Amino acid sequence: MKQDSPELGASSLSDRVIQPRYLYPFILVTSLFALWGFANDITNPMVAAFKNVLLLSNTESSLVQSAFYGGYCFMAIPAAIFIKRFSYKSGILMGLALYVSGCFLFVPASGMQQFAPFLLAYFIMTCGLSFLETTANPYVLSMGTEATATRRLNLAQAFNPMGSIAGMFVAKEFILARLDTASEEERRALVDTDVAQFDAIAKSDLAVITGPYIVLGIVVAVVFLVFAFTKFPHTTSPGRQPLDLGGTFGRLMKRPVYVWGVVAQAFYVGAQIMCWTFIIQYAGATLGMSKADAQGYNIVAMVIFVSSRFICTFVLKYFRPGQLLCFLAVGGGALTLGVIFLPGMVGLWCLVGVSACMSLMFPTIYGLALDGLGDDAKLASAGLILAIGGGCLMPPLQAMIIDQEQVLGLMGVRASFALPLLCFVAIAAYGFFSNRAARVS
Repeated sequence: MKQDSPELGASSLSDRVIQPRYLYPFILVTSLFALWGFANDITNPMVAAFKNVLLLSNTESSLVQSAFYGGYCFMAIPAAIFIKRFSYKSGILMGLALYVSGCFLFVPASGMQQFAPFLLAYFIMTCGLSFLETTANPYVLSMGTEATATRRLNLAQAFNPMGSIAGMFVAKEFILARLDTASEEERRALVDTDVAQFDAIAKSDLAVITGPYIVLGIVVAVVFLVFAFTKFPHTTSPGRQPLDLGGTFGRLMKRPVYVWGVVAQAFYVGAQIMCWTFIIQYAGATLGMSKADAQGYNIVAMVIFVSSRFICTFVLKYFRPGQLLCFLAVGGGALTLGVIFLPGMVGLWCLVGVSACMSLMFPTIYGLALDGLGDDAKLASAGLILAIGGGCLMPPLQAMIIDQEQVLGLMGVRASFALPLLCFVAIAAYGFFSNRAARVS
């Protein structure tokens, strides 16, 4: 009996989602999930804000998302190579440095009163976020046994929407609610009659937009210092071996669950960004709601998202990840049909409810795709971060549809949600495929 006890204790310890020796680094790394959640969701409503302030079309203003998620695409592979060559901690520090730089670039952008400098600031900020996500996700997976890896990542990802809610609240109360109340039509009239007044209003509004990003930059700078002076376990690639990019990508291409996971992740991110970015346009066009009031429904959607993520993380104990992913995608598709075809508040609440189905998709796809990859996960994670480019490409496509008054007899904003519907169909197919592959193996 005495000889069995240590083994039983070791077995119990290995079954924990977070082992004691990883608790403090896990908490610090998990804080990064909230930081990029904040950046994501203070930015989504800025599509509508910049449209009004700088008199842009829906398609032009959606370039905020192209620049924001373009940074993820551009930096994903370099970030993976960087952490493969150096360490997880080095990747985190590089990401935080770029994040801070992007935030502070809002100051000169505001002074120029031009859209392009803001796009550059977003791009640099998300180059940093790409480093953070490429680093933090596989690092969390490595903090314990493979048996608990997906649950551990789901737990860490559960704190991401908490940052998102904070970002949405700041966007609503400290940006949208404080912008000048002049409508787009009134501003266009000022361009013809009183350019000086228009410039004064635009300058004031851009200062309102810039303020929270400056505060965010200061917060991220403090986090940088905390990480710089903290020691982390297992942050260096074993022996700093040669990168072997060709061999690694060759092995990855032979794993269909990984390859299709990248595709599914692109569709998921596209669906998420479209549903959260254009809720303001949907509520405004179908119900005549103000931007600030519509953003309130976005916050409700995020609260549902957070609650559902914790619930689904618990439910994941009783379902295979691919199986649950398929169920959630089918539910998301059904609700999106309601967004397209159901009238008034019913359609809006369907759009809010989609967040419950999206809650566990990102970490579940991530965990399924990286399962069993070992050290290859460092480069493999880059493909999944590269897939965030779905948020770069799809919102402008949806915006082009929204700019049309009628599409096949439907209001343009309603018809535009056919794109998220197609995304959920693709995610459901991946959930079915990965679940079937798991059963076979």
